[in-house]
Amino acid sequence: MTTAQPGTAAPGTAPRRSRVVVRGVVQGVGFRPFVYALATGLRLSGHVTNTADGVVAEVEGDPADVAAFCARIAPDAPPLARVESVEAAEVAASGGSGFTIVPSRQGGAVRTLVPPDTATCADCLAELADPADRRYLHPFITCTHCGPRFTIVTGMPYDRVHTTMAGFPMCPDCAREYADPSDRRFHAQPVACPACGPRMRLVTAGGGGSRTGTGPAAVVGTGPAAVVGTGPVAEVGTDPVAGARRMLAAGAILAVKGLGGYHLACDATNPDAVTELRRRKARGDKPFAMMAGDLADIEPLVHLGPLERDLLAGSVRPVVLLRRRQDAQPRHGAAPAEAVAPGSPDLGVMLPYTPVHHLLLGLGAPDGEGPRLLVMTSGNLSGEPIVTDDAEALTRLAGLADAWLLHDRPIHVPCDDSVVRVCDGEQLTLRRSRGYAPLPVTLPVEVTPALAVGGDLKNAFCLGEGRQAWLSAHIGDMDDLATQLALATAERQLESITGVRPGRLAADRHPAYRSTRWARGQAAGRPVVPVQHHHAHVAAAMAENGLDGSRPVIGVAFDGTGYGLDGAVWGGEFLVADYAGFSRFAHLAYVPLPGGDAAVRRPYRMALAHLRAAGLTPDPALPCTRACPPEELPLLTRQLTRGLNCVPTSSMGRLFDAVSSLAGICHHAGYEAQAAIELEAAALREPAVEEDERYVFRPGPRQPGVPLAADPAPLLAAVVEDVLGGTPAPVVAARFHHAVARWVRTVCAAARSGTGVETVALTGGVFANAVLFSACARGLREDGFTVLRHRRIPPNDGGLALGQLVVAARATDHPAAADITARSAGADVTDRSVGADVTDRPAAVPGTPRRERQ
Repeated sequence: MTTAQPGTAAPGTAPRRSRVVVRGVVQGVGFRPFVYALATGLRLSGHVTNTADGVVAEVEGDPADVAAFCARIAPDAPPLARVESVEAAEVAASGGSGFTIVPSRQGGAVRTLVPPDTATCADCLAELADPADRRYLHPFITCTHCGPRFTIVTGMPYDRVHTTMAGFPMCPDCAREYADPSDRRFHAQPVACPACGPRMRLVTAGGGGSRTGTGPAAVVGTGPAAVVGTGPVAEVGTDPVAGARRMLAAGAILAVKGLGGYHLACDATNPDAVTELRRRKARGDKPFAMMAGDLADIEPLVHLGPLERDLLAGSVRPVVLLRRRQDAQPRHGAAPAEAVAPGSPDLGVMLPYTPVHHLLLGLGAPDGEGPRLLVMTSGNLSGEPIVTDDAEALTRLAGLADAWLLHDRPIHVPCDDSVVRVCDGEQLTLRRSRGYAPLPVTLPVEVTPALAVGGDLKNAFCLGEGRQAWLSAHIGDMDDLATQLALATAERQLESITGVRPGRLAADRHPAYRSTRWARGQAAGRPVVPVQHHHAHVAAAMAENGLDGSRPVIGVAFDGTGYGLDGAVWGGEFLVADYAGFSRFAHLAYVPLPGGDAAVRRPYRMALAHLRAAGLTPDPALPCTRACPPEELPLLTRQLTRGLNCVPTSSMGRLFDAVSSLAGICHHAGYEAQAAIELEAAALREPAVEEDERYVFRPGPRQPGVPLAADPAPLLAAVVEDVLGGTPAPVVAARFHHAVARWVRTVCAAARSGTGVETVALTGGVFANAVLFSACARGLREDGFTVLRHRRIPPNDGGLALGQLVVAARATDHPAAADITARSAGADVTDRSVGADVTDRPAAVPGTPRRERQ
């Protein structure tokens, strides 16, 4: 308990006492110390405490000073705080003396918000690098303004006892700082130093010199006194981080424990190490993220605008996708290996956000020791959830890592790195996780307590109540049991810190989705509201942009797959939608999806399927025909002719795949959207290419009550003509992007003419393509439309749950509703009754391409 003497009210003025409740992100950010300093500076008496309801203060003194306190508490709040509300009520004056910080109060409904993890602040970095400071090179340096928060919280209110730091008693020096109102670590719950922990250790894989990582482990260092290792790469040393740095420089692959889980790290400039990590992780050609020591290390490699710089160097430190420079001149000759991001127009880069990262990248190291660019990829096998537990890391990451840089501070909440890019000068979030979760999203509509479980790919779920929604951190793909268990654990934890007790659930309409089955299994008598996939995408864009749903929008929802109301795989959709329902105004014409998952992995199959649907002969000279194995081509032809295992699809993602293969760019996709990403990369190489009128979609006949179906046959014929005529692939790619953007403008203009709607939402994973998004948004604005875009919520399936939540909330308007169906106007379903669940017809269920991740 800390006490200061107050002043008194002005002569002749009765003292006033107010009870002030502050809600928002106000715990774990130094809010009580801030209140203490504010109150004592105004010579007020009283106290402040954490409760499950927020920060509660009672202040007493001169009425003018009390009023000043209430007026300043929000605008002067600490940098990491986010004040949602301040409620002040006058109470009886007590005449007490002093101002105190009292122990947190237990019980009551949870209404406060937990802050996200935050990058190491400049003050802590200065101390980390100062040989005279007692925390010099301490890997866990932190203060009130930085460090772990969300990933260490085990309960509310936020106090050390409710974090994974509970097992580390403070030493006398740390305890003195913790109790000193003038200290930056006053009531900083993760405070630590070399004397009181946590501790790091370096464990290497043994086994007679093998680098497979499957042999016995050897401890290299555990703190001040190192243990001499016995493994093949063990070394003598007094510093586990220094040992890890030297191993990285020698080409080793390390599992590094971070804030929200393990990374697999290696020297990004070492081609052999990067290639080996790619092989071990079964990564295919999917790009790796890199961590750079500072901005100077990446400035010669990529284009950096002001917003990119702010994102890289700010408190969140996400992975930022940055366009490569064609004239790259690496600093000191240190260029990332080609295997870091083969075929990608971007490099995914982040700067260090923990003390360990800064140390690994050379802070305090002898000049030249250790790499300045590290691959930093999630510590898991592709498709599995990120590893957080130390014992699990030593087994699940065996075979992937040569050594483990561990520490003994437990991770309570897994949290992957966030991924963002800048598009048209604004942030576009592609994965919302560390640094953003669990900050709430303010909703434009009221929702009853509900849980939306998202989709099967890029899963993130969402809890909502009132005007707030909490999106989880990135969970992963629901292909395996481990990810489903991770979803269940994360959902329980988010319920515990938000206090939301969902009375209904929302899920994707696809009856075979694992997330949907999980929701039904967890329902326990609560209603489960199925929400159509693309309707959820559009609703997420509306909610993020603050629309209350009183007016519809034209939703352009382009992605790889989504269960359609007619049993087809949708993905090239124009919906006229609000939260209550939607009409399908137009879509890409159906083509067969031959073999489901196989067509996703092998884009040449989609190219051949599109050619057949367009009535075009697959010329043997076409790259897609040459890419198809000779023994497979007649089987595929027979499959398409007979319609065997060929679900119809309107997917824009699959059209991108087809054109990528037709142009000879990508025939085999080893990771999500590889063909589309490489098609975009090709288009970027020809930015000055003008539109080609041959590249056009042929509109289908207008029929009352039937959505327009646009046939890409003329466009495909033009692509074939150009490819056979020797037109370079980048020119074909650029012309294709122009054609899609022009089609979007044409259809939106027709929708406006028929409905009067003048707002367009661009959503779905395809709109992570910056070339396409920019062209569509620019053209639509020229046509007088208001364009809604995603910024903080991913356009891909990572944002799906937010849309499900707000759509499902409208089901309360219809108590008998078990479903939200398409409205009749322009829809291609005839069932118009609320509550008719077409997903129960198993014969109409399309195949689920499990590795489709557009």
